[in-house]
Amino acid sequence: MHLTSRARLYAGLILFVFVATHMANHALGIISVPAMDAGRDIFLFVWRSWIGTLVLVGALVVHSALVGLSAWRRRTWVGLSRTDYIQYVTGIVIPPLLVLHVLANRGLHELHGLDDTYAWVLMALWRLDPMSGVQQAILVVVTWVHGCVGVHMWLRLKPAYRPCIPAAYTAALLLVVLSLIGFVHGGLEIDRLAEDPVWMAAYREATALPPEAAAWVYTARDTAWTGMIVALLVFGASRAMLHVYERRKGLVTIYYPEDRRVSVEPGVTVLEASRRAGIPHASICGGRGRCSTCRVKIVDGGEGLPAMERQEKKVLRRIGAPEGVRLACQLKPPHTVSVIPLLPEPTPMKEAFANPGFAQGAERRIAILFADLRNFSRFAETKLPYDVVFVLNQYCRYMGEAVEAHGGRLDKFIGDGVMALFGIEAGGEAGARQALEAARTMSLALEQMNQALRGDLETPMRMGIGIHVGDVIVGEMGYRSVVNFTAIGDAVNIASRLEAANKSFGSQLVISKAVAEEAGLDLTGMEARDIEVPGRDRPVRIFVLDSAQDLPPRETQSA
Repeated sequence: MHLTSRARLYAGLILFVFVATHMANHALGIISVPAMDAGRDIFLFVWRSWIGTLVLVGALVVHSALVGLSAWRRRTWVGLSRTDYIQYVTGIVIPPLLVLHVLANRGLHELHGLDDTYAWVLMALWRLDPMSGVQQAILVVVTWVHGCVGVHMWLRLKPAYRPCIPAAYTAALLLVVLSLIGFVHGGLEIDRLAEDPVWMAAYREATALPPEAAAWVYTARDTAWTGMIVALLVFGASRAMLHVYERRKGLVTIYYPEDRRVSVEPGVTVLEASRRAGIPHASICGGRGRCSTCRVKIVDGGEGLPAMERQEKKVLRRIGAPEGVRLACQLKPPHTVSVIPLLPEPTPMKEAFANPGFAQGAERRIAILFADLRNFSRFAETKLPYDVVFVLNQYCRYMGEAVEAHGGRLDKFIGDGVMALFGIEAGGEAGARQALEAARTMSLALEQMNQALRGDLETPMRMGIGIHVGDVIVGEMGYRSVVNFTAIGDAVNIASRLEAANKSFGSQLVISKAVAEEAGLDLTGMEARDIEVPGRDRPVRIFVLDSAQDLPPRETQSA
């Protein structure tokens, strides 16, 4: 993460904690106004100490300045995510709503020694100026939404956060609701107290201010609003001038597949160019250089491109990206360049997490296992759809558990067929041993399933399994939401043919000689056969077993 991004994040977290503790203090109004003031004493001990004030004001200045810098650097406002728009809109709304509250409390406290208790605040917002009370309630909601969205955007790329999202959402919603209920309950209590002349007399004495104090608050508010408007106008005018200046320096053309091109001024990232032209381009993190989903392959014009900064290198190294791949959100081409976005839009959230390097495409020697139920189509013709789906789901569960129990990776279920991969990281030898153990377990699991479903099955289910080991290409392949990790190559075709050969032999398991050799499997005395495989010049030597449970126990296999 860039230093500026990290500073912006930490400053935002400080402000988030401040708002959360302030809202928790409001929620004490559900109990009573004195309870709110008791909580206020703790709150002020932290945030009105000189350290707390320094931290809070520093965080506010740093966060605001860096958000402004980020907005200044942005070259397009087209194609932003909904959360980005929420962040920018709420960020603009907060200051004008907040300024009066700050001046009437902290300002009067510092200048005139006002003890701004909750009685003072609730009297002003609930009885004297109800519209300001409505504005402050809106401010609470807007500020909390801004903070929660920011924290969510920071955490959502962390795998550990995903299971916590429902609880985090519930806690965030509960806090803002309790805060508003506390405000209303406290206001109603002030209504009752205000009917007591003695209490009102004591309140007026405690909150007496010189006549010029109120005038100062509203004058300062109007001055602050004017400054905000001027700042926005200056920002807009300066950005327009920068845009004109950059375009006068000449344009850079970015070429995309399907003869699409975009001409932009230097300093625009490839991702911003895509958004400006309406070209679909994945970017789960919103262009913050954290998720890698916007990555592109440089087809032409790679010479002379700006060197990668630390954050981009870290992200690309994490996913094992090959040479010539860059993050579109970080790359600002100074000259004409041709790129190919590597992920489709929309892209599933899982793509944002650290995938192993081989997911991008790699050659591996692995074991491939195919399994298929026998005569399942005939079974399906005689059963109701519900029964067919139920039995098939049970089969998938039993087989899936068997594969995963031995380190395999389920590639896909195709009807009543299973494809699984073994040894993707460990290699062919380990993969072959794992696949054989999985086959034995699948055979046992099928017996268990037949026993469990004996009331639903007229005859026990039978299956065929084929296993082969060989060199394949593995990686995530597909389109849009239909993207899966799979393997392609001649070895996959052979494993499929071995599984189908069980029908001819009336067997349950057919393995290639290559599998036996890789696994160190002793099949002495077992008859070897040769079968023809379409597309291959030479036959494949195989071993046929009536049952996968006939495999020698693992401890008898050589290491």
